[in-house]
Amino acid sequence: MEIVVVGRHTEVPTRFRRHVEDKLSKVTQLAPYAQRVDVEVIHEANPRQAAASERIELTVRDRGPVVRAEASASDPYAALDVAMTKLMERLRRAHDRRKAKSARREARALAAIDPSTLPEGTEEVAEEAAPSRIEAPTEHDVAVESQLGDSPVIVRQKVHRTTPMTVEQAIDEMELAGHPFFLFIEAETMQPAVVYHRRGWTFGVIRLDAEAAVRD
Repeated sequence: MEIVVVGRHTEVPTRFRRHVEDKLSKVTQLAPYAQRVDVEVIHEANPRQAAASERIELTVRDRGPVVRAEASASDPYAALDVAMTKLMERLRRAHDRRKAKSARREARALAAIDPSTLPEGTEEVAEEAAPSRIEAPTEHDVAVESQLGDSPVIVRQKVHRTTPMTVEQAIDEMELAGHPFFLFIEAETMQPAVVYHRRGWTFGVIRLDAEAAVRD
């Protein structure tokens, strides 16, 4: 597994690089097929941000979805510890989901065999392992909660009415609602996008190329 450490507005000492590599060696326990981990060390020069002047962003690139975690503290070692705790928890959840999916596939495969050849009780296990489908809600502004398969994960959904807007308008809406992110349709491209709060007066925008997804 490759570990790439870069610094933004700061130099990363060799000692800290080695500490990062030692910490990230635990990643393969939960993500054995991880190919690369990107580590970004960010220094905030604003003295008003002294309590969170050192920021660590971790990104694990695996065969599946990218897993990220980040944290800020007054020194990089403390920030790394917090970011690692978040990362390992997210990797553990992803690992457990993969195991559950594998168990369901095996149960469905057994269910396809002649029931007379299955051990006693296997039919019930296979039936219980079938994943439940998360139905999209149809009523506006009404929250609907559904359980994700046989896991303890609960998915809460809500449909909102919206009109296309600019990024500036989306930031205003997000600030007024007091949310850390805001989903909207960008007026210029008519594509779905998300604006989110990063830190201080910094915001990010993620856009989805829906047409490309359809073509693929």
